[in-house]
Amino acid sequence: MEKPASTRQLKVAREIQKALAEIIRSKGMAAFGGAMVTVSEVRVSPDLSVAKVYVSIFPSDRQESVMAMLGENLKTFRGELGHVMGRQLRIVPELIFYLDTTLDYAEHIEELLKK
Repeated sequence: MEKPASTRQLKVAREIQKALAEIIRSKGMAAFGGAMVTVSEVRVSPDLSVAKVYVSIFPSDRQESVMAMLGENLKTFRGELGHVMGRQLRIVPELIFYLDTTLDYAEHIEELLKK
């Protein structure tokens, strides 16, 4: 079982989430083929060296292409994050993007309930 995140981990995760959301927003929807990308959650490792970034993508038929774009541009995102948060963090964490499927799941449940 995973132990709960420390207060510091939670604070750093929240700041990374805000910064990444702003970086992604500044690129605009056109950069992601017209898809809307939202940073839904960030989880940081205890040593603050790795950040798992959960993103939700709308419309869902663009998920694969957007995830590929995010993966190809990891260094760019990490660089921009370092530029924004460099003074607050000793090490800019390595970013790993994950698809947040909770919206799709909720939509699926809603469809099932309508039947």
